[in-house]
Amino acid sequence: MIPLPADEVAWAAQLACILEVNAWKPGNVSRMHDFADCRFEEFLVSAVAIGPAFREAARSLVGKTILEAVRATRGLVGTNTNLGMAVALAPLAKAAGTGHPDGLRAAVVEVLEDLTVEDALMAYEAIRAAAPAGLGKVERCDVYGGDADVTLRGAMELAKDRDALASEYVTGFELTFDVGYATLLRLWEGGCRLSDCILQTFLTILARAPDSLIARKNGPAAAERVSGLAQGVLKDGGVFSENGLEELKKLDLALRDERHRLNPGTTADLVAAAIFVFLVEGRMLNRFKDLLECW
Repeated sequence: MIPLPADEVAWAAQLACILEVNAWKPGNVSRMHDFADCRFEEFLVSAVAIGPAFREAARSLVGKTILEAVRATRGLVGTNTNLGMAVALAPLAKAAGTGHPDGLRAAVVEVLEDLTVEDALMAYEAIRAAAPAGLGKVERCDVYGGDADVTLRGAMELAKDRDALASEYVTGFELTFDVGYATLLRLWEGGCRLSDCILQTFLTILARAPDSLIARKNGPAAAERVSGLAQGVLKDGGVFSENGLEELKKLDLALRDERHRLNPGTTADLVAAAIFVFLVEGRMLNRFKDLLECW
């Protein structure tokens, strides 16, 4: 894989965020659903905001890309719309911009191996600036308890059992590549509409990995229960059957309340990462008109 030009890295990151939020997904903000404290339009503005940071991703530390993306977003919108997406996309963007003869995944592994303490310090600063909901306290390397004393990958190692994005940093983005991207590519190559591909990919990831945001807000049992519901929807065919669509509507209602405590936000972040890989590894940026025509 040759290095992707800086503009195309930024486009891929921005388009991944835009496509993710435009697709209807149970319990999430989309063009059909707002939250009381967060609107669809704010996600679109946030996707624009991250462009400059991701344009520099190949030449920047991963932590700096995350921090600059969050700062730019906070300058334009008043809520945390994309911290998780920035965390998920930053290593992928750096890898795409630097390239590797064995492809994007091999490049990502090298990026993760080279993460530094400085990466961790800047990522922690970004988390504090975004102030995500449901963030608890831990004994070592707590975000609010002082500066990190390990590399960003080391910090993610400490958090891998309670956060799916942290686990991605440790496993070389296993869920993103082996579940998210693999599902998205298979469905697209099978002739499915892109919006359906994204929704089915969301369900597949949620069924495989209990959502970390739900677990932080409600406990692991609630996250496991929601994953079980997603598994049931998939057994009924998901977006590709009438029964599946009916069960999807029921799942959406079950996940929505005024405080959106059952919002599968981490799953949405992983979907954005999978879309980024789809655009880059699948060489879809040059065929983007085809994607839009089959939305």
